[in-house]
Amino acid sequence: MNRSLLAVLAIIVIAAGGYYFYMQSKKTGEATTEAATGTPAATAEGDDSEPLLFTFEDWTHPAFLAEYKAKYGKDPRTALWADEDEAFAKMRAGYKPDVMGPCSYEFGRWQEAGLIQPIDVTKLKYWKDIPDYLKNIPGMMKSETEAWFIPQYWANTSVTYRTDLAPEYVGKESWKILFDPKYKGKVAGLDGVDDTVTLIAKTWDIDPYNMTPEQWTFLQGKLREFVAAARFISSDETSLSQGLASGEIVAAITWNQTPASLKKEGKPVAYMTPPGGRFTYVCGLVIHAESKNLEKDYALIDSSIAPGAMKHQFDELSNGPANITIFADYTDEQLAEHGFSRDVEAFLKGGTFQARLKNKDEIVKFWTEIRGGG
Repeated sequence: MNRSLLAVLAIIVIAAGGYYFYMQSKKTGEATTEAATGTPAATAEGDDSEPLLFTFEDWTHPAFLAEYKAKYGKDPRTALWADEDEAFAKMRAGYKPDVMGPCSYEFGRWQEAGLIQPIDVTKLKYWKDIPDYLKNIPGMMKSETEAWFIPQYWANTSVTYRTDLAPEYVGKESWKILFDPKYKGKVAGLDGVDDTVTLIAKTWDIDPYNMTPEQWTFLQGKLREFVAAARFISSDETSLSQGLASGEIVAAITWNQTPASLKKEGKPVAYMTPPGGRFTYVCGLVIHAESKNLEKDYALIDSSIAPGAMKHQFDELSNGPANITIFADYTDEQLAEHGFSRDVEAFLKGGTFQARLKNKDEIVKFWTEIRGGG
């Protein structure tokens, strides 16, 4: 997702005695550094009477906080993660933000771990502007008026590639470009297992959400092969974009923001749509189980899905808005330029909708080990 020039460093080391994390966080343009161990972590700098938003970097942009600031006269605090697996482990180790921004495949794991509380949707100003299809994500609603998860945006994951440097894949798009010996050392991937592990599984005709033990063994070999071939693996969108723009990398697993931004710059890239389509997903907001100032938490959620926030998200990050009222300000042609249509359901069903991975802890452990050279 479209990262700032500040790189997000997230190193997870699982060892006896606890977890150790190093991550970069930001408050209103000011970078701060946090470290957390198995004991509760320090929060981001700022007035601790303000809620702490813990999410991907782009979603701490002032556009998402503007309505909150207009109401309270202050910005909320913010802290960043590289991916949800890092966030999950950090919160289990004692870190307690207030509002978090996971995707729909993840919130169920957080709910089962007792990390989130239900949200009274009757207290959200913009709940009515979210289409019914996004309100029917499995497991999202606790009751008719309580949700575990509030959608914020919808988009997709695939492989972005340089059409001039890999012309043989034009018209014959295949994610197997990531394993093409010709491009060894010139491919890249995303940190999170929900993007990279699932995409590599599907590359080899494996359903990542229903793997047999034999398929998992085969996939482990392919993951090792990919890590050995990758120039780098990162959730820093700037690094992915710059690598593709310069030709340092020819193909990379990315979110849809990357090809959109590169096309705006006139770079010769394409976003693969292989047989079966891309991966699609919905991300949103949740509230920590121990958060107390719910009035401000709800205001922060509303601010994050307000029309101004949604326009920034669509125009600058090329993600579909959960608050679809802003689509009234765009023509069908303008939506198509971003790769979207007005039909949220058709978009999300046009590929493989990301679901919760079975045995995710085992998958994360393996992925962490091979990333570390194990």
